[in-house]
Amino acid sequence: MMIKLVQIIGFLSLVLSCDNSKILIATETENISINKDLKAVKGIEDIIAPYKVNLDKTMNQVLSFSMDTYSKKEGEYNTAIGNLMADAVFELTNPVFKNVSGKNIDIVLLNHGGIRSILPKGNITTKTAYNIMPFENSIVVTALKGSVISEITDYLKQKVIPHPIYGLELVLNADNSYNKVLIGGKTVDSEKTYYVATNDYLYKGGDRMDFFKKSDTLYNLNYKIRNVLLDYFSKNDTLNPTIDQRFIKLKPIL
Repeated sequence: MMIKLVQIIGFLSLVLSCDNSKILIATETENISINKDLKAVKGIEDIIAPYKVNLDKTMNQVLSFSMDTYSKKEGEYNTAIGNLMADAVFELTNPVFKNVSGKNIDIVLLNHGGIRSILPKGNITTKTAYNIMPFENSIVVTALKGSVISEITDYLKQKVIPHPIYGLELVLNADNSYNKVLIGGKTVDSEKTYYVATNDYLYKGGDRMDFFKKSDTLYNLNYKIRNVLLDYFSKNDTLNPTIDQRFIKLKPIL
């Protein structure tokens, strides 16, 4: 027994005295591809089954009906699906904001990239809302001076991306200068404070919307955009959004 112990100690001393950089430890690994060819495990399936049935029932619950298919790719300066989202955010979050602040939301600004799916023609289900908005982003409202609103409108004309907006009426001339910039039908007052609803991702500077950082007033409404969509679909039995005049560009005069 003593001889074996001495042998073990001697081996460990030899290993520890070696240059660690020259010690190689070989391990065997196996890559398992997760795809449709991977066989199901019966026991796990049995455990999951009742939860899956309940989830499928919830996700397939019909909330509304869409008159057509609407995509964020249809429209240069505003889109039907983007307008629906911006309108829904205003309609459902303004009462919440007014309750906590006594004020009204003036503008809604969301991001085009946040729309992750089409609004399909036909029955609209809970799953539709999850497809369009799979992220956990929530609505926040921030206070911005009219001078900062000008930075927002400059950003919108430079990017030429139909970010969803509400409350703004923007008309570009053919040379890309602004013909009209209105909030609630009125000219922007550089000294006035406006309340802008957006999502927490953009408020933190997402999509390079750094102008939100110029406000130190923030209201977190604890209302996810996905839940806004779910509530809006439930409230409106028929959906028929349109591309409208909220942001347009005039054609050159020939």
